[in-house]
Amino acid sequence: MNRRQFLTRASAASFAAATGCIGGPYDLELLNVSYDSTRELYRKINRLFTAHYQQKTGKLIRVRQSHGGSGSQARAVIDGMMADVVTLALWTDIDAIRDKRLVAEQWDEQFPNRSLPYLSTIVFVVRQGNPFAIRDWPDLLQPGLQIITPNPKTSGGAKLNVLGAWLDVLHRGGSATEAKKFVTELFRRVPVLDTGARGATVTFARKGIGDVHLTWENEAYLEARELKGAVEIIHPPVSIQAEPHVALVAANTQRKGTTEAATDYLHFLYTPAAYDVIADLGFRPANWENDSRFPHLQLLRATDPRFGLGDWNTIQQVFFAEGGLFDQVYQSSR
Repeated sequence: MNRRQFLTRASAASFAAATGCIGGPYDLELLNVSYDSTRELYRKINRLFTAHYQQKTGKLIRVRQSHGGSGSQARAVIDGMMADVVTLALWTDIDAIRDKRLVAEQWDEQFPNRSLPYLSTIVFVVRQGNPFAIRDWPDLLQPGLQIITPNPKTSGGAKLNVLGAWLDVLHRGGSATEAKKFVTELFRRVPVLDTGARGATVTFARKGIGDVHLTWENEAYLEARELKGAVEIIHPPVSIQAEPHVALVAANTQRKGTTEAATDYLHFLYTPAAYDVIADLGFRPANWENDSRFPHLQLLRATDPRFGLGDWNTIQQVFFAEGGLFDQVYQSSR
């Protein structure tokens, strides 16, 4: 597939996410509001779930999808998008919805494994032959190298890119000052900030901009599949543990009468059938360490007390609020 075909497919995916499936009488409908890199995942999950639900209840159900930058998606739900479930990139995005009393107070305890049906991480996609010989985070600061990452103000994956780089410095014994300097130098090499992960993928893959793309692991596999032989995936020895939580938007489901079906949908994400789809598309199920499909790397949690960053609310405020560390870094890098 060439770059133009890749862009066409990405645009078609965006259209499908906005409009959902077309045609057919349905007994009920759900809306899953998700982040940018889960389009392919939930298209497959939704097909399996609709068959499961019909067999279980005799009812026809349609699951529509909405995708975008995780922070933007959370704001859309807060502003009135009638999501039945949210499957977003960061804990803080769902908790912002909880703050508006749209999800339960203890939403992250409603489903198994802290409401985490799968994990992910950040990896590097490089051009064929890996001309800059990138193997680890410090390699990203080479002279002349351009880095593609989305905007942390709108993209959950981009926040993880920032935090992954930061944690790598701390994990090596560096200080917060050294971590800030590293991230500042990293963003000096960023020519453009797309609003979401899929936009950054198109910039790197379709437009041919950049030498390395910092992205979700599953998005990297998508690039490698679509651009056969044109790119390579690099798994650094250490990266951040991405935790894309899920939650029931109870205020909406109660109004729509879809609470039972939406709850069943989220529980379905933990079934063996869903596990196979999740793993095949490059997301890491809870027991990924025993799955040969996944390269081994050490995953660091941003909230690990040894790093001293605090909980997710603190991280959001310190790093990504107006005037926070990212704003300081980005202004210094221009």
